[in-house]
This record gives sequence, C-alpha cells and structure tokens, in this order.
Amino acid sequence: MSGAYWLTNVRLETGYHRENGIVIGTETALFHLLIKEGKFASIVPATEILKDGLEQRDAKGRLAIPSLIEKHVHLDKTLLGEEWRAVIPAANVIERCEIEKRILPGLATSTKERAENFLALLLSYGSTHVRTHVDIYPEVGISNLHGVKEALATFEDRLTHEIVAFPQHGLLRTKAKELVREALRQGATHVGGVDPATVDEDIEESLYQMVDMAVEAKAGIDLHLHDMGHLGTFTMKRLAAMTVDAGLQGKVAISHAFALGDIPVNEAEEMAAILREAGISIITSVPYFRVIPPVPVLHKNGVEVAVGCDCVFDSWQPYGNGDVLERLWRLAERSRWLDELSLSQSLQFITGGKTTLDLEGKQLWPAPEDEASLLLVEATCTAEAIARRAKRSAVFFKGSLVSGQM
Repeated sequence: MSGAYWLTNVRLETGYHRENGIVIGTETALFHLLIKEGKFASIVPATEILKDGLEQRDAKGRLAIPSLIEKHVHLDKTLLGEEWRAVIPAANVIERCEIEKRILPGLATSTKERAENFLALLLSYGSTHVRTHVDIYPEVGISNLHGVKEALATFEDRLTHEIVAFPQHGLLRTKAKELVREALRQGATHVGGVDPATVDEDIEESLYQMVDMAVEAKAGIDLHLHDMGHLGTFTMKRLAAMTVDAGLQGKVAISHAFALGDIPVNEAEEMAAILREAGISIITSVPYFRVIPPVPVLHKNGVEVAVGCDCVFDSWQPYGNGDVLERLWRLAERSRWLDELSLSQSLQFITGGKTTLDLEGKQLWPAPEDEASLLLVEATCTAEAIARRAKRSAVFFKGSLVSGQM
C-alpha cells in the first residue's frame, strides 16, 4: 500500500449535459485526489494550490474511472506462454473435456506460470479483482487449485480474487463432491457446477449437492449453465428455490444462462423476477456465436448482471485477449446502447455495480474514503472509453500503481 500523495490534474465526470431533457454529453472537470492508506482522503478542484509538501503525480488530464472486475475466467486452462496450437474439433462438451485432459499434462509450462501470464494480462487492461474457475476432477485432484493459488499469491498486492471449485467434467458424472469439498477447505470460495441436466443427468441431485456444500462451507455458488429453452429455465427455477430455502440469497450466480436469451421477452421478465427474489446474479461472456441473456431486461427488473472474458487462448477456443472492457463493448453493441447515458451507465457491469454518475447526473465516484482502485484512460468521458475501448494508461490498486505508467 502506498504512502500519502496527490494524484493531480485528474479528469472526473461531474454531471450530464442535457438538451430538452435528453442527455447529449457528459460534463467533466479537473481535480486533485489525495490518496492515503489506499483510499481517497480528499478531492479538491485542480485550481487549488497544494502546499502540504506531499508528493504529486500528474495525471495530465486523463479520465479516471473505477478499476474493473473480471467475473469469469479460467486461469488454469489458458495456454498463454505456450506456442500457438490450433483448437482440435470436438463433437460436444464431454469430448472437449477429454481433449483438454490430454493436452494440459503435457505442456512445458506449469499451471502457475500460465496463470501468472493471464493475470498480468488482466491487470494490464484494468482488472483488479478476478473470479477464476479451477477445474476439479479425479485425474488431477485439486492440483490445479494449488497452481492457481500460487499464481494469485504472486499478485496479492495488485488484485483481489475469488476461486470457484469447478467440476468441469460433471459433479455427479465424475463423483467429484469430496474433491470439491477439499478445494473449499483449501481456499476455494465458491462451489461450481455445470449443466445439471445434460452433463450430470440429474438436475435435483446435482443442484442439491452444490447447495449442500455451499451451506456447509459458507461459500457461494457459480453454476455454468449452457442448456437452452425450457430445460435451462427449469434448472434456474430449481436453483432459485433451493437458494431461498438454504438462505443463500446474494451468494449465487449463473454463468452463461443462454436459455434466458432463448425465450420470449415476457417469459424472460418472469424469470428475472424469480432470479431477483432469490438474489441470483447472471454472468455473461457475450459470445458472438450464441444467444446471450437479455441484459437490458434483466437489469430493468433488478437482476445483478456482470461480464467476464471466460476462455482466453485455451483448448476450447483460440480467441480472447483478457480485456473485459472489450467484452462490455460487445454487450453495448449487441444491446444497441448508442447514446451517452446508456453507454456510461453500462460501466456498472464490469465494476461490481459502480458508475461515476447516477441516472440524474449526480457524482457517485470517487468519494472520500472509497478504495483508491482506479484506471486512468485516454478518453474524455466514460461513454467514449467504452465505445472506443480506450487505452488504459495506468492502473491503480488501493492507491498503488500496479500497471502502466504515469
């Protein structure tokens, strides 16, 4: 954690500019930010002369926004640091898992090394919190967890994290319950799962075991759910009911949730109400090749939504660059958020709900005593930063410069 210093000439958003009641731009001004003990201690106009003798670091008018949260990646799967290799075609998820199971043990680099490469990439784009899934299955036990934890320890002064113990090959199918339990005892924060119907072939038992382990370990849940249509929504309804019965509201997420984009809008609204009442969030990686959850409908109906990168150069796909802001850009384009207000407010999907301004234009961030985790970006406003995927010049975590330069 850094000592006290002034981050000077920082551009902050101060309100919206409206004409005839319509937001047509964002108002900004320059400020000096006093950063002390990892927090914003004071925020003053840049016209104020600083006379306290503290170090001053000049932001040179660059825009500050909250640092980003990466809600869905697989640190143990990435091939970053390895030579290029083509993805081998597979007929289904099970076959893909078997291919991956053969590839990973033969790599020259370790899980720790590849995970560190991935973390450095995520950090360079501005993510200072990461939720990673880690594969747990009989052939490897919890060795992937050890490698990922070692990598995260290397970055412990630069970002925070959550770990999902993820039975990629099926919780029931591979009888992985005791391994997941052990992973929870050794540092995993969430119970994972995948397609209780089509992978585990028993919705009730698969979900019950996930919930049971979460309650036992006081952990969260993050379920990969790819199943479409009624099968997918039925699984969500059962998880929602079990979540409420177990008192896990606010601790459960469904990743992908493609079925929500595969049903009529009125049914999606009904599902949104169920998810909201159960406190279940939805996480999307905004893939080009699939329907995605209707984020505007979910958000309007009070469901927490987050965006993550998912796979980045692994045996599942050759794409991805670790930039969650680019994933938000994809979401904004697919959702047709074209105007200033929609774009700027969408920042919340990659910051854990934070926006710099509320809908009325009142300044929300930064505020004194907030954690000083921020990005300096080459943009005039948040809307431009999202629409043009602005260059991130500097990344700060709890007041310390952790990537880029001033």
